[in-house]
Amino acid sequence: MEKEYFFEGVTLLITHYNRSQSLEQLLKSFAGLHCKFEDIVVSDDGSKQEHVDYLHGLQKRFSFRLITTPKNRGLGNNINKGQDAVQTPLTLYVQEDFKPAPIFPEKFEHALQIMHHRQEVDMVRFYAYFEYPYLTHGDHGFYDMAFKVWKPGYRKFYMYSDHPHLRRTSFFQKFGRYIEGQKGDFTEYSMMMSFLKKKGKAVFYKDFNGLFAQKNSEVEPSTMKRENWRQSENFVLANIRHLYRHLKFNFDYLR
Repeated sequence: MEKEYFFEGVTLLITHYNRSQSLEQLLKSFAGLHCKFEDIVVSDDGSKQEHVDYLHGLQKRFSFRLITTPKNRGLGNNINKGQDAVQTPLTLYVQEDFKPAPIFPEKFEHALQIMHHRQEVDMVRFYAYFEYPYLTHGDHGFYDMAFKVWKPGYRKFYMYSDHPHLRRTSFFQKFGRYIEGQKGDFTEYSMMMSFLKKKGKAVFYKDFNGLFAQKNSEVEPSTMKRENWRQSENFVLANIRHLYRHLKFNFDYLR
């Protein structure tokens, strides 16, 4: 008989926008891993009616609380209103286009131990596009993220991310709310800077693609749009981008 997991004191917070089938796959994946949370909150950002109708059908199957808005208000508002609805001490934040790996439940139990035993830790990160450059004190694959502004490279600034992570529900009290009315990149960047300036403490799972996979289908592609220069692999553009980020990140942090 497979082990059942009940994560007491944890709310699964999922942000959603026009990707109801992706949300269904995420919820089915957690159910398939026998993961149950004290609460599940789905925060919808003014999706089209066909997706809202689908959400109501999913709600009957998976028993989550649905927080809606009459029109699209952007990433900041969507996370803010979702987090406001959370009533447990800890929040597992996941966007709807991710899927947990089979090893997730047992690793998540260790992440909970970190949060319970180390009150100075504000969040545990489970996914990233690259390994954080300065990691210390490894334990079961989880490492402390060591930020020092004088260390080389701009990737040291990426302590915070909107990718799947476990955080204290009191997060807003320390770092403030997400900026609303701005593009998603700027919203995330602003929270990243707030996290650094207010001396946030984070733990990073080193096998950063091992606990979650990001699933984008042709039917429901990613809704995050970025300028071409941010993604280009052209040698000149890439180096200009790196220099720009290095200068901007340092200036914004120190001012």
